Amino acid sequence: MGKQEINHPAHYTVGIETTDYIESWGMDFVEGNIIKYVSRYKYKLGVQDLRKAEWYLKRLITKMEKEDEEIE
Repeated sequence: MGKQEINHPAHYTVGIETTDYIESWGMDFVEGNIIKYVSRYKYKLGVQDLRKAEWYLKRLITKMEKEDEEIE
């Protein structure tokens, strides 16, 4: 595997590089993984990547619901 494949894999660089997008929005690890897996599913692992995104999205929803409960 060449350096280009490691630093800039094709499935991360369609349009804007996924890492650049995630960083530009100041996303944390969980949010970034949601974007990463949704962005690449057509180019890499298909439904498996969507399931990974779903897992992280459920985790984020649970976190946000807990934070909302603490505010109330």
